[in-house]
Amino acid sequence: MTNHRTVRTATAGLAAAALTAVAVAAPSTAEGAPAHDRPTSLAKVLAADGHHFDRNWGDFDILDAAVGAVLQADPDSAVGVLAKPRTKLTAFLPTDRAFRKLAFTLTGSRPMTEKATFRRLARAAGVDTIEQVLLYHVVPGKTLGAKRVVAADGTRLTTAQGGTVKVRVRGDVVRLADQDPDVANPKVIATNINKGNPQIAHAINGVLLPVDL
Repeated sequence: MTNHRTVRTATAGLAAAALTAVAVAAPSTAEGAPAHDRPTSLAKVLAADGHHFDRNWGDFDILDAAVGAVLQADPDSAVGVLAKPRTKLTAFLPTDRAFRKLAFTLTGSRPMTEKATFRRLARAAGVDTIEQVLLYHVVPGKTLGAKRVVAADGTRLTTAQGGTVKVRVRGDVVRLADQDPDVANPKVIATNINKGNPQIAHAINGVLLPVDL
């Protein structure tokens, strides 16, 4: 996939209040040990319930499988940064339901299971495209908690893929504008996943697209 190529403060008190932390925390390290002493990678968080599909469309099993597929095909892929806990980054994580929506956009059908969704997307896109899409969800070098994301209203964040996503705050809703104008921009639905670590994430209800499909 072809690659496409800082912060304006906004008055967004309602949005800041709405972007509350969710109960998806870093796995515990040692009893009482601060998270920053033994940081947890986002790859570990994604695999916290094991590398398998289930019936919970609200978690990240398909994303976990996609990361694994890319690294299996190319162990040196830049996607591997998700497994480097001391490397600062912010990731926007599409839920399993978000990937199912993408499968419908690409194929016109809605797979009945997470496994079928992953397989359909893998066939339709291929590993190289999946790699670029994953990198488009990562903002390298920055640990952007919920408040900083809200404060970035109107800002274009440069991703590890090379393209940008634009933060748009409207009332209590935060959306990320990608490069496809025909598909609804994903909305942030949960925040501060893996809080307290150099790698932080926010869940979104759609898959960010680095090109116009």
